[in-house]
Amino acid sequence: MSDETRQLTDLLAGADVGLELLVLDGEQAGLRLPISASRPLIVGQSDEATLALSDSAVSRLHLELRVEGARVRAIDLKSTNGSYLGGHRFEAAELEPGAVIRVGETHLQLLTEGAQEPLPPSNATAFGGLRGRSHAMRTAFAILERAARTDTTVLITGETGTGKEVTADAIHTQSARRDGPFIVIDCASIPANLVESELFGHVKGAFTHASTDRAGAFRSANGGTIFLDEIGELPADLQSRLLRVLETQTVKPVGSNTYEKVDVRVVAATNRDLEEEVRQRRFRSDLFFRLAVIRVHLPPLRARTEDIPFLARHFAQEAAGENERIALSPTAIAALMAHDWPGNVRELRNTIRQASALSPTQLSIAAALRPEGSAAPAANSFDAFFDMPFREARKAAQAAFEQAYVRHAIDEAGGNVTKAAQRAGLHRNMMHRILAREAPDSEE
Repeated sequence: MSDETRQLTDLLAGADVGLELLVLDGEQAGLRLPISASRPLIVGQSDEATLALSDSAVSRLHLELRVEGARVRAIDLKSTNGSYLGGHRFEAAELEPGAVIRVGETHLQLLTEGAQEPLPPSNATAFGGLRGRSHAMRTAFAILERAARTDTTVLITGETGTGKEVTADAIHTQSARRDGPFIVIDCASIPANLVESELFGHVKGAFTHASTDRAGAFRSANGGTIFLDEIGELPADLQSRLLRVLETQTVKPVGSNTYEKVDVRVVAATNRDLEEEVRQRRFRSDLFFRLAVIRVHLPPLRARTEDIPFLARHFAQEAAGENERIALSPTAIAALMAHDWPGNVRELRNTIRQASALSPTQLSIAAALRPEGSAAPAANSFDAFFDMPFREARKAAQAAFEQAYVRHAIDEAGGNVTKAAQRAGLHRNMMHRILAREAPDSEE
């Protein structure tokens, strides 16, 4: 720790709210500063800032953190490149412990004082079929990369469409069990009277229509991985049976008196709040803790909007095939960014596929997103935003303008990004960030 940093830490040692600000990346990664109720914490490049970052994309005085009662309020100080929470630019936002904000190219996390330092985000932008550049997804990738190297039970949480089965498959594929079977059981789709047989198998004559022996999912997954999707739907009377299987690695088929040894790694997933289910006594607490040895949450797409252009380009390339390239215009990107995506990544993928089928060279995203029977908005005009709520329309129009402005500036500078950034009064990193929302990736 430098003398300057030590003096700064000593100066703030009187903090009395039990919260700290942790720098997650960049040259000052790992630096913690306590947050005081007596005065604001200022983030910026200037020596006047409480936390002086070496990030050139950060303004001189960029962000203020102020304790207001039991809450921490983050206020953007009219910075050039903005402050972001959950992928959304904000002027002011209330923060809870664990919240991650981005200023420039640097991520900062609000923590309870003395909390264990979080796992650093992965440098990867993909884990199996999952993709994302956001801090939230790269943090998930870091957990998943480590989980795949173990044989530990994993619980994946997230809304429908966030990619839970894709995640489970990637854990299996990147594990030592990759050559073994990967068996998927959807606990929500199996009739209650058949769940036990589906999971543990049965012997001939165990019940009506049991004309042959059945192995069941656990015995079929021997030597590999079983994925129990929508585990929160498992009937209460089978939760104790599953717990015993997890603890003993043995199963007893329906109608049998013999337990059989199995070697299975369990990955479970749910879109329910299992902790609330435990509090309501609808889910066994001992089973929950046995499943959630490693927990990973897949955030909804609306909480990581910075990933939308990246994902859209990937799905567009998938739809086009290896030898073709589909263009995504600034207007198309703006429309995608403004959409709420209740169906998450699955909905985005299907939207891109539909748009590709309708217009294979220049995607008509507005047509794919508009409600059935409504008129198509005029391309490359403000008409595309008029049917949106004002705040969403302003955001979408701003995104379209930023991309058009940056491309024009670079064209005027003869393709020289540094010169274009100087003329525009922007940092070149911000120019690249805006371009990355649309430009094709070399890796795809």
